[in-house]
This record gives sequence, structure tokens and C-alpha cells, in this order.
Amino acid sequence: MSDTLQKLQWRYATKKFDPTRKLSPEQLEYILEAIRLTATSSGLQPYEVLVVNNPELRARIQPHAWNQAQVTEASHLLVFAAWDNYTAERINAMFDLVNEARGFRNEGWENYRNFLLQTYPPRDPEVNFQHAARQAYIGLGSALIAAAELKVDCTPMEGFDPDKVDEILDLRARGLRSVLMLPLGYRAEQGDWLVDLKKVRRAREQFVTEID
Repeated sequence: MSDTLQKLQWRYATKKFDPTRKLSPEQLEYILEAIRLTATSSGLQPYEVLVVNNPELRARIQPHAWNQAQVTEASHLLVFAAWDNYTAERINAMFDLVNEARGFRNEGWENYRNFLLQTYPPRDPEVNFQHAARQAYIGLGSALIAAAELKVDCTPMEGFDPDKVDEILDLRARGLRSVLMLPLGYRAEQGDWLVDLKKVRRAREQFVTEID
């Protein structure tokens, strides 16, 4: 088994963190960079990652996250927040960034820009938000793998009230809506009921279908 697969076998959704153990700045940046480099639809990167360090904000979030202790006990709390809508300004900003970084303009690329401008902004904002939110899930996958590579524990969370989190972090004013949370840290030596239980996944033949 490869080293990556061994570490994915090791990882689990940590239920109790050791609040005395902290990630190093280098570990945190490695995970954040893995998220930043993740693929997104049309390369638009339609979400942001907030690193919530403020303990008072994390304490305010916890009651709206099913009172899960990981929110406050973990070393770091990441919040994935998607764009609330696709706008011409946001689409153009990403296409302009690509042109600037690459140093040239490509006709096919500009045609694709125009296609997106004609397709995305006229759609219902909720449709666009849901599309953007799905991109955040791809970033979450990269974060889980990067954390496992570092032997950093984490707990992907959908169990929270996004409206309350948006309010606490003032996300709507930035055109963002919370989608996922990811506490990062190290598992406690005692008190986590899940830590020693066997990882269970469906068998390959029940999960993968090869079509020739």
C-alpha cells in the first residue's frame, strides 16, 4: 500500500481534539496551499477559506454547530465560504488574472470568457451559489488528503447553521456564504469513541463499476 493510502486509512473524522497541541505555521500553510491549488470549474475558484483564529468567534460559532467541541478545541478552524453568485466582475477578474499571469491573450480563452458571461450571471443566484458550493467540496477533499499526509487530524463538518455562521463572520457583506467547516489539530489520547474503531467502506466491487 502506498504511503498516501496508508495515511488515508489512518485518518478519521476526529471527535475529540487535544487543545494543547497546535499545528505549526508550515503545516497550516501546506494544507491551505493544497486547497488553493485545487481544481475548480472553469478555474474560477469561486470560494474562499477563512482561518478563524479568534477564540471568541469560535465560541460563538459552537452553539450553532450542534455544540460540537471540535470547533473550539481544535488547533485551527477553517471555514469554506462560496461566492453567493457569479457576477461579470468576478468572472472577468479571474480571466484577467490568467491573462496577466501568462502574458498573452488567447482567442479561444476569450471566447470561453464570453460564453461564461452570457451563461452564468443571468442564472438564478441560488443556482450559481450551489454550483460554487460544489467547488468548495473539491477543496475539502484536497485538504483531507494534505492533512493526512502530515498526520494532522481533522473533522469535515456540514452540521452547522450557515446563516448564523455567515452572521458571526459577516460573510454576506463580502458576497460569501458558508458551506463547510474543517477543524484541524491532533486527536486526544483519551475520550474519542471513534479513534480505535475499524474504518469501514463499501467493497470495491460495490463501489467501482468498470464499463468497457
